[in-house]
Amino acid sequence: MKERINHLLYLAVTLGLICCAACATPSPPTETKPPPSPPVEIQVPQDKPEPPPEELPQFPLTVVDDLGRKVQIAQLPQRIVSLAPSNTEILYALGLEDKLVGTTDYCDYPEAAKSKPRVASYTTPNLEKVVSVQPDLILAEAIHEKTALPAMENLGLTVIVTSAKSLDTVLNDIKLVGQVNGKSKAAERLVDSLTERIQAVVSKTATLTPEQRLRVLYVVWHDPIWTMGRETFINDLIWKAGGINVFAADFEKSRVVSLEAIIQKDPQVIIVSGMGTTGDLIYNNIKKETRLADVDAMRNNRVFKISDANLIERPGPRIADGLEEVARLLHPEIFGTSK
Repeated sequence: MKERINHLLYLAVTLGLICCAACATPSPPTETKPPPSPPVEIQVPQDKPEPPPEELPQFPLTVVDDLGRKVQIAQLPQRIVSLAPSNTEILYALGLEDKLVGTTDYCDYPEAAKSKPRVASYTTPNLEKVVSVQPDLILAEAIHEKTALPAMENLGLTVIVTSAKSLDTVLNDIKLVGQVNGKSKAAERLVDSLTERIQAVVSKTATLTPEQRLRVLYVVWHDPIWTMGRETFINDLIWKAGGINVFAADFEKSRVVSLEAIIQKDPQVIIVSGMGTTGDLIYNNIKKETRLADVDAMRNNRVFKISDANLIERPGPRIADGLEEVARLLHPEIFGTSK
């Protein structure tokens, strides 16, 4: 009996201990939530800062154009006629297209320029059409100096003439157009951008030795062969791109040259231009000219056609594109190959 009692006490104690152990078992920890993440800062895209407002010049304003003519601008122009594709491109680049009321048959860039009224071919404006659109400013080119310019002046029209003889002149013409149209700051920004690109090329070609500068023939027509001499922005462009215009020392502006003269100059590179599809025509005829077969450029297969003649023949905002392309054609070892 005593042993049974002891056994019961043992069970009771054991069960008591188990119960106590169960009671003493800590409850599972409550779920701990991580501290809240700091709020994510949303980057709101910042709009480009607005360009500083333009300050209109005081009118009447007197400026000097590329022919050295003093031209008085009575008031801020509202109706502009452009008689050169390059001037049309400048107007668009400065945001003045809404004031453009007349262009030439060749003003095709940007695309919107094609819809503007045509008042001229290239060399010969239709004075009746010019007068009919009532321009208060006409942007002409040096090609009009002897013909259309006197007639327009006799009609009392305000005419500024651009005549680019270097890339610096091109940049100054952009500034001039901006100045007379109340867009001086826009013109300055554009010129700064173009100057940076031009200097990026010149910084790499300025140290070339005379032997490293390739002799270049620039061809704008093939029958007969027309090329450029000094006092042209093409000549300046070739130099800045690291070449030497083979006819720079022979004459100014453009001229027909003989095959014999080309053979004597022995150009190392021939660059073909030409508006529209004429570039292909000129290129193919130069390549097939057997009498030039021994010229260095022909022997070494260095006859190139500019991808778009307007890049190099229009002294306007795309002139830096033309310079960069010619630099790649002349010195791929420096600038990489052209597309």
